[in-house]
Amino acid sequence: MRFENDNGALVFYHQGEQVRIEAWGSDALRVRSTMQSAFSGNRWALTEPVKQETAPAQITIAKEPHWVGDGSYDQREIATIANGRIRAVVNFAGIITFYRDDTLLLREYFRSYDGTLSRESRCLKVVNRTWKGIIGGSEYSLNVKFESNREEKLFGMGQYQQRDMDLKGCVLELAQRNSQISVPFAVSSLGYGFLWNNPAVGRVTFGKNYTEWIARSTREMDYWITAADTPKQILANYTAATGRAGEFPEDLMGLWQCKLRYRTQAEVLEVARRYQAEGIKIDQIVIDFFHWTVQGDWKFDKTYWPDPKAMVDELHAMGIKVLVSVWPSVDRKSENFGPMMEQGLLIRTERGAAQTYDYQGDCVEIDVFNPRAREYVWGVCKRNYYDYGIDAFWLDNSEPDFGVYDFEQYRYAAGPALAVSSLYPQLYSRVFYDPMYQEGRRPVANLLRCAWAGSQKYGNVVWSGDVPSTFEALADQIQCGLNMGLAGIPWWTTDVGGFMTDDVNDPDFRELLVRWYQFAVYSAVLRMHGDRGPYNIPPLDERDWGGGYLHTGQPNELWSYGEDVYAILRHYYDIRIDLHDYIKSLYDEASENGSPLIRAMFYEFPEDSACWELQDQYMFGPRCLVAPILQLHQRERQVYLPAGAWRLTSTGEVFQGGSG
Repeated sequence: MRFENDNGALVFYHQGEQVRIEAWGSDALRVRSTMQSAFSGNRWALTEPVKQETAPAQITIAKEPHWVGDGSYDQREIATIANGRIRAVVNFAGIITFYRDDTLLLREYFRSYDGTLSRESRCLKVVNRTWKGIIGGSEYSLNVKFESNREEKLFGMGQYQQRDMDLKGCVLELAQRNSQISVPFAVSSLGYGFLWNNPAVGRVTFGKNYTEWIARSTREMDYWITAADTPKQILANYTAATGRAGEFPEDLMGLWQCKLRYRTQAEVLEVARRYQAEGIKIDQIVIDFFHWTVQGDWKFDKTYWPDPKAMVDELHAMGIKVLVSVWPSVDRKSENFGPMMEQGLLIRTERGAAQTYDYQGDCVEIDVFNPRAREYVWGVCKRNYYDYGIDAFWLDNSEPDFGVYDFEQYRYAAGPALAVSSLYPQLYSRVFYDPMYQEGRRPVANLLRCAWAGSQKYGNVVWSGDVPSTFEALADQIQCGLNMGLAGIPWWTTDVGGFMTDDVNDPDFRELLVRWYQFAVYSAVLRMHGDRGPYNIPPLDERDWGGGYLHTGQPNELWSYGEDVYAILRHYYDIRIDLHDYIKSLYDEASENGSPLIRAMFYEFPEDSACWELQDQYMFGPRCLVAPILQLHQRERQVYLPAGAWRLTSTGEVFQGGSG
């Protein structure tokens, strides 16, 4: 083992591996390793300028005696690097241990004979970092293990559709899917945050016996760790390194109106005029998919959208912004397929036919890792949407949604999908964010179905995907939103009522819709959307393409579910509007320190041990405690109140906290 101080970074070499540990932001360290001759220079999520601390990182390299088992000792080098409150110690076998002040936080896992008789000196031949070369390529599969603390709780990591908010004991795929969002940043109850700074497809297991991170194809290990006393400070450190959400448009903090799908210009205007007549201000109306001719044309079907600019002008006159759906899929029938395929602007397949997506067409999706592809798509969308006055873009299928999630089948300009695929949604968002920002239309707020670490800085409003219309799914979305916030994504929302509904006339669904809407009022974005059955509305024409052939769902406006439901939704709409100034302060805080709008209870009350156990209630900012109803026909529930005085908003009654 050989240690070096390389201009303030601790570097060591071990069995062909080069490892580099360096200060990276406040109370944080970045750890990289490679079997290559040099590091790539990729920063991945760590895009922000590194804050220079008052005191540089402290590095010490010393020799310590180690018992070798025969009654004698020899001298072995160990090294330490400290940055503020975090310190890493590397022993002679290359095992890294992290401390906050003098408290052990995390240690790499090692169960192999290392020349001593310590507890880790076993004959299992399990080491802390395992590289396995991929035959025929320059990438490796990588396995990194850490010791597990059974008392630890882990949160964040993005959005996984499951019951458990505490991720201890969970196995999580590091890959993007419809309604699954991999944002590999974890917040520990022990007082640290850990970013797996690698967009490779893989897996993390937060086991009781050890934690294991796997990248199926990569050239480098790259992770970042920070230490702090509270989750709020951990998130502040993390977002200082990866970026923070910008300013949110103040005129989008009310109601967004959407359904699957408004089929014509006339339908959109009819809905907008009705809202105006009802005295309800909607901030944005959403034009969903298949308003186009074919996928990849990225333009309105003139048969049903004869004058988009006139439509946009009228909506703007009502104070309504317009958001339009754009998919990354390009049908072979599209006018853009030939040019994009010829120029290499589409995702490539490793074997067989060139197809990545097969919903309503034979499609290949755009390669957003290619800067020329990003420029091409923006050029078309600017001409066909943006220049009409369209305000924002709904970047659906942004994972991308493959026909089959067989990641080893696809290749990008940046390399195999296995090595970089998790970064796709962030780069897809930048197809639109970068030119919109540069052209001065700010602030930017586009709607996406997926994200990765750092996506928060690119104007991403992320929604939870195509989830079922069930109370179970509603409960899942609570923990999804809280963990997304803890992963640094503050602008997060859902489809009110869930996406997939069989019968809008079912009283049970209408009750679910009300409960979901009440939850959404106390979230970052209040957005009506869903695919509403039954599907008994005939298509507009008999063509098998264009804006008229695909089905539409039932009406999904506030008044669409009967007078009783309408009265409730209208009441909570008024509450949302009354909260405008408070909501703006939450968006401002997200920009200032990375705090999410919806927050786990322990985020505001980290000293209250009971708050670390709760996932069915949350804080909407620092002042509002929200306890959603999560069961059909439920009319009351238990709520835990932390210490202090709490006022029930519906009655004004005051309760003392510290009890259920």
